[in-house]
Amino acid sequence: MELQINGQAVQADVDAGMPLLWVLRDVLNMTGTKFGCGVAACGACTVRVDGQAVRSCVVPVSAVQGKRIQTIEALGTPEKPHALQLAWIAEQVPQCGYCQSGMLMAAAALLEKTPRPTDADIDAAMTNICRCGTYQRVRLAIKRVVGTTRKTKA
Repeated sequence: MELQINGQAVQADVDAGMPLLWVLRDVLNMTGTKFGCGVAACGACTVRVDGQAVRSCVVPVSAVQGKRIQTIEALGTPEKPHALQLAWIAEQVPQCGYCQSGMLMAAAALLEKTPRPTDADIDAAMTNICRCGTYQRVRLAIKRVVGTTRKTKA
């Protein structure tokens, strides 16, 4: 099966029903996307498919064949971080960090669709679960990216 992941054509010899999460993690060794619950409730496994936030733990790989898949590995680089990654650091969002790749992918999808989100837009889009409770910092980081909040010292 050929997949388009992070701008590259990738071959994966897998069963069509295998969840995308396990293709990414176990077959392609792309471990930035995390396993959390396995039932699409927590969002730790969020990736973008054709720009939309998708919970990869419940999506069969056959459903994304021919679509553009983006994982956290392609959001930014250490040399050139994505604006969301910089805002996450500035607002001290990560605590344990486990949910953060999924949170960042959901936030990136939100900002692509809604460049100047309201609090209601953020609440509707950011349904990922964070056991550390960093929801207010996530909101501040998203607002920082779009310039609608104060700038705190990093």
